[in-house]
Amino acid sequence: MNDIAPSPSRAAGPRPGGRSARVQAAIHQAVRDLLAEGPREAVTVPAIAARASVTPSTIYRRWGDLSRLLADVAVEQLHPEGEPADTGSYRSDLATWLEQYRDEMSSGPGRTMLRDVLSATNGENSGRCLLYCTTQLDLLRERALARGDTPLATQAIIDGIVAPMMYRLLFAADAPSAADVSHWLDEQVSRAG
Repeated sequence: MNDIAPSPSRAAGPRPGGRSARVQAAIHQAVRDLLAEGPREAVTVPAIAARASVTPSTIYRRWGDLSRLLADVAVEQLHPEGEPADTGSYRSDLATWLEQYRDEMSSGPGRTMLRDVLSATNGENSGRCLLYCTTQLDLLRERALARGDTPLATQAIIDGIVAPMMYRLLFAADAPSAADVSHWLDEQVSRAG
């Protein structure tokens, strides 16, 4: 019988920053590079695998298919880099956040990322995108409450502003305008008041 405890380096489970994380980072970078360099049709599992120095089976084992990998990369790119801007008032903070969100999502790359997220065969990635939005909106709400402002409910913003914005971005010929977003915000404020 061996009484020696297993070394920490042999502990079961994934290691943060370990080989798996490095492989994922290399694959994600390969996708971003290929998308930036040429036509979308050139972004294939074999091309990504070659660029990332992995086998195609590594990609299929982790993501299952190209659409799920593209969705995973898109969700990573959609993750906010920091907290929403603090402009001094809740209404201004929210309007600034909504305008930035509209601007980013209505851009060519933003619309492509949205399509990639929705093309995956599971809803996990779209759920992560919703979490990103609600987290940002909850931060605005907490900041407003700390100031003594009266913020809108996060769900009201999602249902009354973000949802019609997304619908237009995905299905309408024209992206929603800044005036559309301002109108939807005014409607939510008047309903809450």
